[in-house]
Parts: sequence; structure tokens; C-alpha cells
Amino acid sequence: MEDHQQPPLSNPTIHRGRSDLDHESLSKLFGKLLNELTLTMSDFDAAMGASPAVPSGPDVLGLAAPHALKKVKKQKVLLMGKSGSGKSSMRSIIFSNYLARDTRRLGPTIDVDLSHVKFLGNLTLNLWDCGGQEAFMNNYLSQQRAHVFSNVGVLIYVFDIESREVERDLATYINIISALVQYSREAKVFVLIHKMDLIQPVTREDVFEKRAVLVKRKTAEAVAIMRKQQQHQQSQSPQSPSNPVLDIDLQLFATSIWDQSLYKAWASIIHDLVPNLSVIETQLASLGMAIDADEILLFERTSFLVVSKWTSREGERNPYGDRFERMSNILKSWKHTCSKYTGTPRNAEQFSEFEYKMGTTFSMFATKFTTNTYILVCMPPGEARFNAAKLNVAAARPWFKFLDGPVTVAHSAMSSHQQQHIPVGTPTSAVNSSNGNGGPSDSGTTVPEYFMANKDTVL
Repeated sequence: MEDHQQPPLSNPTIHRGRSDLDHESLSKLFGKLLNELTLTMSDFDAAMGASPAVPSGPDVLGLAAPHALKKVKKQKVLLMGKSGSGKSSMRSIIFSNYLARDTRRLGPTIDVDLSHVKFLGNLTLNLWDCGGQEAFMNNYLSQQRAHVFSNVGVLIYVFDIESREVERDLATYINIISALVQYSREAKVFVLIHKMDLIQPVTREDVFEKRAVLVKRKTAEAVAIMRKQQQHQQSQSPQSPSNPVLDIDLQLFATSIWDQSLYKAWASIIHDLVPNLSVIETQLASLGMAIDADEILLFERTSFLVVSKWTSREGERNPYGDRFERMSNILKSWKHTCSKYTGTPRNAEQFSEFEYKMGTTFSMFATKFTTNTYILVCMPPGEARFNAAKLNVAAARPWFKFLDGPVTVAHSAMSSHQQQHIPVGTPTSAVNSSNGNGGPSDSGTTVPEYFMANKDTVL
């Protein structure tokens, strides 16, 4: 995959393979390169706005007060729709590493299939996959109404675009929206117009837009009905307290299990549920500017949904608006391929690093970042720039430890030796060897010393 026609480094005395420089000259040369291309730990303190060392106060990451970290968060997510609309299939692909073709063996969901999906280290999704048979729907809306629709954070409603009972499907949807407004007024609603692969590509966008307009109108009608009912109740009992019926926060997506559209929809669903999102975005932006990247994507380890992203001004010129979900789909497929040829379970970690170099166009790498995440960095070409970025990403890991769960002083405090300002360009073997927090090894080996001990390293 690597293009071996990379242009040489600007210094003509450096080339691929063994260098003919003497020991002292080589040391000075690498020192100069590292001063230009890598950051020291003190530079990271300024760039990231934080230190991985945990202070004695409540601010566990040394972040500013507005970025105080949130505790473990649980969210109730309802997945509803007509039987056969594809609810369990998409859930199995996203969270259980099914291939699209494997979903054909899934049977219909009986009543409610409740699962607790751990997303990152500090978010648990209580996912209620509700059977869509008519008898179950009637039960949800009558006997189990309060139980099902109370304390809901997100409703995901799936429409089968090929259904021949559109009016009946919409009537059920209106009843569900009414119950949701009654018991969970602030819940967000995501409507997935599913199985869009069955529609001809030339008419796909028009078909989706027409269905989206219809769903929006029906949603507004359901909210209006609830408002009228509330006004009537208030007129009958003026003393009874009541909260105003809010407009529904509604988002619609065209989806299919056979392409990347499913990842776009579910990444949007998950995005607003992630705790400490503003902290993640701030840290990614600081890292991206520090390593001169064009784009950075942060993926959840199992689903490969995009948790957060950062794009430079140059990256914003990329004309492919669906590139984020495409990368989710590509990396998930690569993971399945690794599983197939290694014989390991699909849920296991299949790879630790993935590199792709496109000549003089761009370079990218995806690597294991924290326990629960992968990070993808896309950047301009250049071997020195590429290697420096990999080293600096490894050194930035301590600033993202909170992605693995609640951070406590006992588990995050670093020793005085680990807090010393050291070159961020410490080799990965040294970064990961002793302290487990991205700090240096006890040997104190710096990058120039590392290269002097490994002079045959290919540059």
C-alpha cells in the first residue's frame, strides 16, 4: 500500500537506508530535525491547555473550569419501527460486528430486547430494541406506556421505504411521538428512512425528500395535538402544574445496511450523547494544529463510529462530504477481513495500526489511541512529518485518558519523574514500556539516543 516514490528529505545527505554520516554529525542532524518536527512536553502543556498530571483539586485533568468532566452517563435509547423494517439488523451491524449479509439469519424481535451497550468508558446506552409486531406496539402504547416511554434520551424510529402501508405506519408513529412527548419531553428523535438501496439511485434523493416532508408534518401534528390536550387539562384544573410541550428535536436520515449511510446516521445519534464532547473537540483541535494535520477522526473501538473530528482549513476544501462515514465503513471492513484471515473473533482487536501513503498527495494512519478509541490522522505527504506525527500522537495519549472512564487521582497521578519535560518524540517502545500513561521509560532514552542506537533504521 505504501508508495515508495516519496520525495527525499530536504537535506541531501539523508536518504533511505544506512547513513554515511559519522556518529557526531548524525546526532546533531537528528537533534536539529527533532527541534523542528517534534514538540517537547512543555509545548504540549501550552498547546493542549492541560497537563496529564492530576492536581489535588477536583479538576482531575488540569482543565479549565468550563471543561469540568462529567461522570458516567447512562442513556435510554428506544429503537422502534414496524416489524421487518431492519431495526435489529442495523443494531447488529453497528454494535455486534455483523456483516450485512449475516443479518439475513436474524429472526423477528419478540417484545423488547434490552441490551446495555458500553460506548467509550463513560457512556452506557440502555438500548431498547422494541418488537414491531402490531400486538407489541399496542401493548407499548397502553399497558406499558409509562414503563417504555419514561426517561428516554433518544428515540430512533425506523421506516421501511418499501412498506405498502404508509398511512398505517405514520399513524403508529404519531401515537409513539405522543407517548414520548407525554413522558420524555426533552428526548431527541431520529427518523431513519431505511432500505434506501431498494430505490433506484436516480430517484433516491427525491423519494427521501418526499418522505421526510411527510414525517415532519406528521410530527408537527402530533405535537399540536398534545398541546391542545394540555391546554384542555389546564382549563379543567387550573391549579395543576404542567410543563409546556416543546417542539420535537427531529433529524432524518436515508439509510441502508449495504453502504456507509448507516454509519452517518448512528454517528450523529451517538455524537450528542457523548459526555465531555467539548473537551474532546478542544483537545483534538489542539493536537491537530500541533502536528500540522489536515484532518483527525476519533473512532469508538468496537463500532468504529466517529466520536469527534477536527478539520483544518485545508481539510475543509475536501469535496467528499461523506468521507467520515466512508472511513468508518472501510476500517470496519478491514477489521472483518483481519478476523477472517487470522481466525480471531470479530469483537476482538484485529489491528493496532493502519498506514496509507498516496505518493505526493497525502498520507494517513489509523492507530490504537486509548483503550476504547482509535485515531485517524490525515496529513500532507512527507516521511519526516509523518513519523513525527505518529510520535506526537503517542505522546498525546495522556490528555485523552478520560475517554476510558472516570479519572481518579489514584489512577492518574504521575510521579515527579514522569512529570519531567521530555521530548514528545520518545520512541513508541519507550512511551509504552514502563508507566502505561504515555510517559517516558525509566531508561530516559530520548529520540536522538534511540536513533543513535538504531542507525540502520529506514528513514
